[in-house]
Amino acid sequence: MDSFLAAYDPLDPTGNITIKWDVVSWTADGYVASVTMSNFQMYRSIVSPGWTLGWQWAKKEVIWSMVGAQTTEQGDCSKFKGNVPHCCLRKPVVVDLLPGVPYNQQFSNCCKAGVVSAWGQDPSSSVSAFQVSVGVAGTSNKTVKLPMNFTLLGPGLGYTCGPAKVVPSTVYLTADYRRKTQALMTWNVTCTYSQFLAAKNPKCCVSFSSFYNQTITPCPKCACGCQNKNNCVVSDSKQAHKKGINTPRKDNAPLLQCTHHMCPIRVHWHVKLNYKDYWRVKIAVTNFNYRMNYTQWTLVAQHPNLNAVTQVFSFDYKPLVPYEAINDTGMFYGMKFYNDLLMEAGPQGNVQSEVLLRKNKDTFTFRHGWAFPRKVYFNGDECLLPPPDAYPFLPNSAKVNSITISTMVVSALLFLFIIS
Repeated sequence: MDSFLAAYDPLDPTGNITIKWDVVSWTADGYVASVTMSNFQMYRSIVSPGWTLGWQWAKKEVIWSMVGAQTTEQGDCSKFKGNVPHCCLRKPVVVDLLPGVPYNQQFSNCCKAGVVSAWGQDPSSSVSAFQVSVGVAGTSNKTVKLPMNFTLLGPGLGYTCGPAKVVPSTVYLTADYRRKTQALMTWNVTCTYSQFLAAKNPKCCVSFSSFYNQTITPCPKCACGCQNKNNCVVSDSKQAHKKGINTPRKDNAPLLQCTHHMCPIRVHWHVKLNYKDYWRVKIAVTNFNYRMNYTQWTLVAQHPNLNAVTQVFSFDYKPLVPYEAINDTGMFYGMKFYNDLLMEAGPQGNVQSEVLLRKNKDTFTFRHGWAFPRKVYFNGDECLLPPPDAYPFLPNSAKVNSITISTMVVSALLFLFIIS
C-alpha cells in the first residue's frame, strides 16, 4: 500500500507536519539554519515524551552547534582538532530540550520536551523550533545539498516523511512590522501520519449504553489485541498499588489493567435523556494504562446531530468541517488546568462530560443505532466500535411489532371463522 494513501485521514484530509529549514546566514564552511516544525493536524498532537527527528546528510556535513535542541549522540569527532562539533554522525537524531534550560540554550518555540499541540486545539502551541549550525557543507544556494531520508517519531511510529523540496524563501517581519527580511534559502519536508504504520491493532475502543435499554454494549473482546493479556494488572490488586508502577519506560511499553478488550483507552457514549426539543449524551473517557498520562488529549466524534450542539458542560468543543457544507464532526478536549490531563489507570484515570444537542425532527430517531457515533478518534487514532447488531435497541423494535401484529391478525381471522 502506498504510504500516502495509508496516511489519508477522511476527517482531516489536509493534516500534516511540515518541517521548514530556513538558512539565515552563511558561515566559513557552511550555514546556520532555523528549523521549524509546524503541526497542521487538527486533532493529532505530539504527546510526551515528544518528537524525535532524524535525517541523513547528503555529503560529510557536521553539526557545529545547536540552540533549542540537541542530538542524542555526538558520534566520532576524533579527526577534528581544536573546536569539536556537537555531532559528527552521518545520520543525526535530534530531540527537543526540556523546559527550564538556561536562557542561552533556548530558541523561539523550543524547550517543551517535544510536546506539540494539534493545530485545531491550540495553534499557539502547535510549533516547535531550533537552530542548527552546519559545517563542512555548501556555502551558497548552488552548493548546499539538502538533507535526505527524514524520519519523525511522534513519539512512536506512524509518520512518513517525503523528500526535502526547495520552496520560496520565508519572509520575516521586523518587530515594528515596517520592514521585511527573508531567509537566504528555504526547503520544506512534509510528514503524514498513518495509523496502520503506528500500530497493528487499534489503541482505543468504544462502548455504548442508553436510557431506553438496560443492556450495556461493551467494547469488542480483544479490541486492541490481547498480546498484553499475560502482563496486565488486576484492578484493586496489590500490584495496582505497588510503588513505582506508574513509572514510564524508555520504550513506552504500556502496562494495562486487565480487561476483556485490553485497550489503553475506552470511550463510553451514553444516551442519557430525551427532551421535547433536545437530547443529552454523556461521554466518558477511561485510561487503563498505568504508565501513561495523556496531556492535551483530544476526542473526535462523527455524528449527524453534531451540527446542532447546544452546550458542552465539562469539555472544550470545536466543530470540525473537513468538507464544505458537511458539519457532522466535532472535537472535544480538556479545559486547561481542569481536565486537560487524563491520569493513568486508577480512580483518577477518567474524564467525562455531557453534551446537549438540539433535535432536527425530520431526521432525529432512536431507532437503528442512529443516536450513536459513526466514528470516534482518541488522540488522532480511530477507535474500534462495537458491531452494529450489538447496539442498544428500542424495546418496541420493528421486529417485535411485526410478530405481534401478525399474531393478532391470525387470531382475529380464526375468531371470525368460528363465529360465522
